[in-house]
Amino acid sequence: MEKKHPNLIKIGKKIRALRKARGYSQEDFAAAAQLGRSYAGRVERGEQNISMQSLIQIALTLKVEIGELFPPLRELKAPYRKRLV
Repeated sequence: MEKKHPNLIKIGKKIRALRKARGYSQEDFAAAAQLGRSYAGRVERGEQNISMQSLIQIALTLKVEIGELFPPLRELKAPYRKRLV
């Protein structure tokens, strides 16, 4: 399994906090966002590199602007680069 990237962990934490603030259980949120419950859990734990379409669906479900799902840029790290062999 790949190491979790710190950016994905931070985004997942923001999504979890917004979900809880709106009173959604993880299961109810996943259903409302039309995502699998295990997928939503992986996103919240920072284990899933999420697609833009899924981010849009999450933002729509939480009724927030997409930018609210992200921490400030100064808190993010450069993405990992895969090494060519």
